[in-house]
Amino acid sequence: MNAPAHPALSQEEAFARIRLLRSPNIGPVSYAMLLQRFGAATEALEALPDLGKRGGRQYRAIPAEKVEREVESVRKAGAKYLFHDQPGYPALLREIEGAPPILTWRGDLSLAARPCVAIVGARNASAAAVKLAREFAKGLAEAGLTVVSGLARGIDGAAHEGAFPHTIGVIASGIDIAYPPQHAELQDRIATEGLLLAEQPPGTEPRGSHFPSRNRIIAGLASGTLVVEAAVKSGSLITARLAGEAGREVMAIPGSPLEARSHGCNHLIMSAAVAQNSGMCLSGVSNDNPCLRLRPFLQHGARKGHLAKAAA
Repeated sequence: MNAPAHPALSQEEAFARIRLLRSPNIGPVSYAMLLQRFGAATEALEALPDLGKRGGRQYRAIPAEKVEREVESVRKAGAKYLFHDQPGYPALLREIEGAPPILTWRGDLSLAARPCVAIVGARNASAAAVKLAREFAKGLAEAGLTVVSGLARGIDGAAHEGAFPHTIGVIASGIDIAYPPQHAELQDRIATEGLLLAEQPPGTEPRGSHFPSRNRIIAGLASGTLVVEAAVKSGSLITARLAGEAGREVMAIPGSPLEARSHGCNHLIMSAAVAQNSGMCLSGVSNDNPCLRLRPFLQHGARKGHLAKAAA
């Protein structure tokens, strides 16, 4: 959803946008098409019944009372709404196909305006991989970057902890639901001192279909995604694929071919991801370092759409 930022919305239009997006059979793509066609959500809501009759589908706005309850829940959670064409919406996220039209957030929104790197990986990660994720995240944060991850167990949690408080947690639940429960304290810390983002309405428990949607936000926020440890069929590789499709850098830490949790990273490297195999990546100590391509990103920040590449 590539739209320029507009002045602040009126309360009426903001309410109508939430109501439109929450209505049956309306998703990010149809939402964007309706806004483009009618110019405002208030107008699109009025047109829904007629559009449904013409198209043979049931388009009906959800009751306003439901949106009123949602808005109150967001307020009680200490969160705010962020709309796709408003100031503060992350520019890189706005560029991806099917960008979330509305997010809820808690914390420091300015973290999303800084150069971001996503760190993702296995939930049942090895101790060595957890240590690497924490060290990479710490180094990136010290270099002035924001680390993005999904608050899952294993690699995600280590990345958040290493980068804290310069970290963004993207959750698959509503902004008021802690998931996984083991990370309730970490999630609250991120919401207080970092940045917590949610696409789902408040009160929503995470479902399987929500995690790929969350992963696209993680990939969309970042100029590059680093996969620390992951199996071939994993959500981390979905995030890597989405990052690649968006024209962002994809990096991976190689592992033993005998370790199933490394097969995903090794597969990415064979598919031309950038190999990240030691903490020296964070200093780029020599031109022979296979992590060299990360160095200029750390030193100079991100160029639009991808990590800055080292000169040959």
